[in-house]
Amino acid sequence: MPLALLALAIGAFGIGTTEFVIMGLLPEVAGDFHVSIPTAGYLVTGYALGVVLGAPLMTVLGTRISRKRMLMLLMGLFIAGNVLSALAPTFELMLAGRVVASLAHGAFFGIGSVVAADLVAPEKKAGAIAMMFTGLTVANVVGVPLGTFIGQTAGWRATFIIVAALGVLGLVGVAKLVPEQPKPEGVRIRHELAAFRNIQVLLAMAMTVLGFGGVFAAITYITPMMTDAAGFADSSVTWLLVLFGLGMVGGNLVGGKFADRALMPMLYISLGALALVLGLFTVTAHNKIAAAVTITLIGALGFATVPPLQKRVLDQASGAPTLASAVNIGAFNLGNALAAWLGGIVIAAGLGITAPNWVGAVLAASALALAVLSSALERRDVRRDSRIVAAGVPEPVAVPAGRS
Repeated sequence: MPLALLALAIGAFGIGTTEFVIMGLLPEVAGDFHVSIPTAGYLVTGYALGVVLGAPLMTVLGTRISRKRMLMLLMGLFIAGNVLSALAPTFELMLAGRVVASLAHGAFFGIGSVVAADLVAPEKKAGAIAMMFTGLTVANVVGVPLGTFIGQTAGWRATFIIVAALGVLGLVGVAKLVPEQPKPEGVRIRHELAAFRNIQVLLAMAMTVLGFGGVFAAITYITPMMTDAAGFADSSVTWLLVLFGLGMVGGNLVGGKFADRALMPMLYISLGALALVLGLFTVTAHNKIAAAVTITLIGALGFATVPPLQKRVLDQASGAPTLASAVNIGAFNLGNALAAWLGGIVIAAGLGITAPNWVGAVLAASALALAVLSSALERRDVRRDSRIVAAGVPEPVAVPAGRS
């Protein structure tokens, strides 16, 4: 794997840390700005919405410059947003800083996926994408717990200064290690938007929303689920999230490796197993050991879907992959928001603290159904094209004797 993938992974590490670390620092931020915890929660919601909106916006703005330069500009935007968050004198300015940082998220992963895939041979593309996303998964194992600890001991502002420094490291890495690629010729917004008329691109994005949404239906409510149902102490939740992060790292690497060999079978297995494990979590959530194992499996199976889904979008939008790739990153965050909302509904309906796991299982099973549908449509199109080609081949013409 090219060393340039390390630079992309470092950028992904910083982005992953800033996205999730705020969840562990909400009490400190709320207390500092004298706002309620629900109000502080807008820092999470605002970031997610910024990713969804920023992914296509920043990608469109970046069509006129080289991908390397755009990655550098995105890291600069990420640094500025985190510095603003760290120094913000008011809650409103901190929220603005979160939104500024989030604008870089989707486009960085979207453009970075295209760059990573272009750095390697065709049979290694999913593995290269997985290598970049390893930075995001490792952030949940190292960056988020460490950032939470620093924020709780040295102040939350110190955490965001460190995250900004990670952004500087990622920017330098991209500048030094990512090869200069010429600006893609003939790229037009209309051409990029045309990819969204492809039913296979839309199906892959729907799988992203539903499949990864299934993961967050459970993980969003992991703290009350583990303390109320499993009987863990509040302090144990951090280590349970580390187990979840370790599962993400392993699942991401395995998903990238096997997606290069058999992409759709990899999706069938990971989505089917994810639906099963999420359903079982309604039972295992009541036992400490079983719950810890299940949380690790959810992280592994959930992130095993990421490289194949991202590669699926790249393959199906091969003529105009950049915008589609970035929008698919926004689809992950849309799935997170949708699943968290649905999980909250079933809890509020009195179905129990473990009810979101059933929501997650249904979402993952729905993603599996879409994967089966996608393959069926693809096979139908191949058969149709084969018949068209066969019907268009002229019959051999006999040459009369005596003519050459």
